[in-house]
Amino acid sequence: MKLIKYIACSLLLLPGFGQAQQEVPTYLDSSKPIEERVEDALSRLTLEEKVALTHAQSKFCSPGVARLGIPEFWMTDGPHGIRPEVLWDEWEQAGWTNDSCVAFPALTCLAASWDPEIARLYGKSIGEEARYRNKTVLLGPGVNIYRSPLNGRNFEYMGEDPYLAGKMVVPYVQGVQQNGVAACVKHYALNNQEVNRHTTNVIVDDRALYEIYLPAFKAAVQEGNVWAIMGSYNLYKNQHGCHNQYLLNDILKGEWGFDGVVVSDWGGVHNTQEAITNGLDMEFGSWTNGLSNGASNAYDNYYLADPYLKLIREGKVGTKELDDKVRRILRLAYRT
Repeated sequence: MKLIKYIACSLLLLPGFGQAQQEVPTYLDSSKPIEERVEDALSRLTLEEKVALTHAQSKFCSPGVARLGIPEFWMTDGPHGIRPEVLWDEWEQAGWTNDSCVAFPALTCLAASWDPEIARLYGKSIGEEARYRNKTVLLGPGVNIYRSPLNGRNFEYMGEDPYLAGKMVVPYVQGVQQNGVAACVKHYALNNQEVNRHTTNVIVDDRALYEIYLPAFKAAVQEGNVWAIMGSYNLYKNQHGCHNQYLLNDILKGEWGFDGVVVSDWGGVHNTQEAITNGLDMEFGSWTNGLSNGASNAYDNYYLADPYLKLIREGKVGTKELDDKVRRILRLAYRT
């Protein structure tokens, strides 16, 4: 024991040894501000690693960067209970025996309680389950307004009153995120019917948009400090919600100052150029299962995968938008 102590003390006296032992890269230094760590991590990534971060590698997972110790990102449904595990590249359940979960009351029931503290407890409880299951993002809650009673997904939203929905979503988000799990408020925005949901172009005037359909989302961002937002399937001003200049860049990231990630709904991405420029950060569930162009797997064909990389390498787009996406994704990694 004395010999070990002697060797240790001798090493510490060597020039630079003690200093070298204490030097930790900024991106790994938990004492540094998150933004400094994000910038340092960003500077260490290759172009290929950056692009890989922006799209899925399985049904519910997107890659990290193992070389730098950045973990994978695992998403899970949903706002009423953590989804059973599914196979890596299939929708079928994986057949685990340790993935049981609580089935919580639907969010329409939660909203009907008119009790923000119940919403906070609900969020805290479901967030604990998500953390236990090693999930990064809980794909909920939903706050689309009940415009039509025929909308089959009304049960998972918080009612027809934007004020009530705004008051109930904030504590839910805070309860989830106190566990180090990101809430992902959805479906942003104007997703108020299921009929032709991938092709419907919603026509709404600005007053209705701002007074009815957006307040709950705004509250989640500015009061709840939500870390993720999911885009919607429908179109607004002839652009899909998952890459919509007006909803994502102008309002969400511009007017409201949202600094988190925009996640696509599964299959909600339709255009690489718009996905690059119009505010999408992470692409999931795109229906590009056919292999082409020498791709090693279907996920390489995602709109923000090889097609994005090809445009950059050909000089047709720059990397300003890519760096913004990756900053937000790295921020998500540190927050969770």
